Amino acid sequence: MNSLREFFAPHWRSLQTTLFPWLERELGPLTEKQQQLVQVLEIIRIEDFIPEHFRLPGRPLKDRACIARAFVAKAVYDMPTTRVLLERLSTDVSLRRLCGWERKSQVPSESVFSRAFAAFAVSQLTERVHKALICKTHQDRLVGHMSRDSTAIEAREKPLQKDLPPPPPESPKRKRGRPKTGEERPKPPKPPTRLALQGGMSKQQMLDDLPTACDVGAKKNSKGNVEHWIGYKLHIDVADGQIPISCILTSASLHDSQAAIPLATLSAERTTNLYDLMDAAYDSDEIRQHSRSLGHVPIIDTNPRRNRALQEELQAEARRLDRIGFQMPETIRYNERTASERVNGRFKDEFGGRHVRVRGAPKVMCHCMFGILALTADQLMRFVT
Repeated sequence: MNSLREFFAPHWRSLQTTLFPWLERELGPLTEKQQQLVQVLEIIRIEDFIPEHFRLPGRPLKDRACIARAFVAKAVYDMPTTRVLLERLSTDVSLRRLCGWERKSQVPSESVFSRAFAAFAVSQLTERVHKALICKTHQDRLVGHMSRDSTAIEAREKPLQKDLPPPPPESPKRKRGRPKTGEERPKPPKPPTRLALQGGMSKQQMLDDLPTACDVGAKKNSKGNVEHWIGYKLHIDVADGQIPISCILTSASLHDSQAAIPLATLSAERTTNLYDLMDAAYDSDEIRQHSRSLGHVPIIDTNPRRNRALQEELQAEARRLDRIGFQMPETIRYNERTASERVNGRFKDEFGGRHVRVRGAPKVMCHCMFGILALTADQLMRFVT
């Protein structure tokens, strides 16, 4: 944490002593939300990742850097649609000038915003900006805990109709009836699971193998009731300080465990951590083995998997520890996993996670990453404010 404070302290002093006073002379007093937007824009510098197109033939592209800054503002202000953003830009002079337009007539139309957003999604602009920000701030930092979890992303599109699985190959004919005493009949081999196959894949192969089509997902809420939604699932690795390190978007029906190994591989390229914290959905030998191969210590909640004896043993052990007032060190560390839940909550409540109005996995990922970018920059600045 001290290294992050030292890294962002000059940025904060520059904002407080130079940029904010200059902006207030130009725009008037800045509200708290406007100051937050200025901080986010100055930290991520999204315009530096948009190429110039001055000398290309054809009609010039309109204000792509300003449009990108406007989409960041949309996430910071938690606006539900691009139309609301355009209405705000037409009436809010300060917001319009912070995005880069001096006059109302310079703001492009909604169709231009839509085409620019599609180009950002195809070029993976937000993913590249977030990766650069994390590498700049966490490449040489040792992270204690990496919390892994997913959150539901509801979308307004038709779920993909899944094809029926192919019929199993015909098994050799065998005698009818029960087998004789001591007789062993051969069973058809089970196909390898995705977790087993991921051990021999590269990072890109693992990412390409994950399904990304819109479909129906289901999960139990905190009250034990099953909830269904149509859309996607965003898997996030969160470092200490509630800082998102890496994200993967998949179909809503994909089990959390199947995205754990590629997500851990992505995070390991950006930072170094000691402990991997995961809930019972990630209770798998393949995930533990991969975590240890990266030099991490996996702390994963045990999943009894309908094993009544194991479930009773875990409950009895919990009662014994509670009776003597003792907590295992792994339990204390596991409690840090709530950082991922707080990040999921902030992303949905404050940075546009509940307002997905685009269709297709690339555009949905771009929308989510605008919110994750703003959330990451906001969390980083909390170390010096």
